[in-house]
Amino acid sequence: MENNIFELQYAIDTFYFLVCGALVMWMAAGFSMLEAGLVRSKNTTEILTKNVALYAISCIMYLICGYAIMYDGGILLDGIDGGETLVADALAASAENGFGGDSVYSGASDFFFQVVFVATAMSIISGAVAERMKLWAFLTFALVMTGFIYPLEGSWTWGGKEVFGLFSLGDLGFSDFAGSGIVHMAGAAAALAGVLLLGPRKGKYSSTGQINAFPGANLPLATLGTFILWMGWFGFNGGSVLKLGDITNANSVAMVFLNTNAAAAGGLVAALATARMMFGKADLTMALNGALAGLVAITAEPSTPAPWAATLIGSAGGVLVVFSILTLDKLKIDDPVGAISVHGVVGIWGLLAVPLTNTETSFVGQLIGLLTIFAWVFIASLLVWFVLKLTLGIRVSEEEEYEGVDISECGMEAYPEFTIK
Repeated sequence: MENNIFELQYAIDTFYFLVCGALVMWMAAGFSMLEAGLVRSKNTTEILTKNVALYAISCIMYLICGYAIMYDGGILLDGIDGGETLVADALAASAENGFGGDSVYSGASDFFFQVVFVATAMSIISGAVAERMKLWAFLTFALVMTGFIYPLEGSWTWGGKEVFGLFSLGDLGFSDFAGSGIVHMAGAAAALAGVLLLGPRKGKYSSTGQINAFPGANLPLATLGTFILWMGWFGFNGGSVLKLGDITNANSVAMVFLNTNAAAAGGLVAALATARMMFGKADLTMALNGALAGLVAITAEPSTPAPWAATLIGSAGGVLVVFSILTLDKLKIDDPVGAISVHGVVGIWGLLAVPLTNTETSFVGQLIGLLTIFAWVFIASLLVWFVLKLTLGIRVSEEEEYEGVDISECGMEAYPEFTIK
């Protein structure tokens, strides 16, 4: 009987993990649609190419070396335990300590769930460097980011290893439930390093200090992308509970889903209201980024807040993202989709908000953790981007940028029937 219970829990937990991983994988479509909607039409094909290619590269690099670096568990040559040993070990522990309702899940499902997180971090970078970066320079950076930079910082956090053998973030009270810092802020830090070396798009900032708007080509597509990301985030946060096959974890999953949705709603309404007060209009792009900001903010800890608290945490993220986007523009840091603000600035807020509802963490631990992650990813990325700038070059020519990178990088237009010859 006990054996049957463990096998059932194993099946439920593994299936749940795989479904949540598939939801997170679907976020790749969300990023693709969001970015394709927010760039100008002449850069659409290239941004879509980047998104599908980075997903494939992420999967391959994490398989080759990323997973081994992060968790000391390579699967390319060693394979994954089929489950029999895991269930046997759980049964042995139960016989010794008594049945406690704990469960196990397939190592292959763990890899699949982790690899889609890697791709998410890389997707964040794509939008920030849009419209002026060389495609192959970006894809070369993706090799290093997904194979080494991200897995190493992941090993210090979710992997439980000491930071360069010096100290343990977990011992300092650091916690990041589903990756506000580990995934989102890390992606934004790498994006910021690239943007600083890349420079703004031509004509974005005038010599007189004027900021020129470059409207996105397809706001319906951007809205669709936001809804896809919103949906995928249930797998992102819900799957991070790791288990489903008992009452405690099932209730935890339900609360995580509820809080994730509440924070997104709060972020959207707060950003929309803030934009209305500042601009006198309902700004759709700010509303979309507000929803994403709410999701990023709650990702660090969606299991402990009450729903009203989750709504407030998301709302604060929605307000913050509006001011961040405006501030970066004033600093002439050109981010076409607002990725650095949504995932970086709000990711920091999400980490710092954790101790408000999780008493097992500390502000000092959260601060040290976020500084460690940001410093490593930013400095390592800056070095890689710099090497690429000296070798391959990272920016297209001024003429290619003017004509659109669709033609120069991909040789085709996304909307050829609308082009005036």
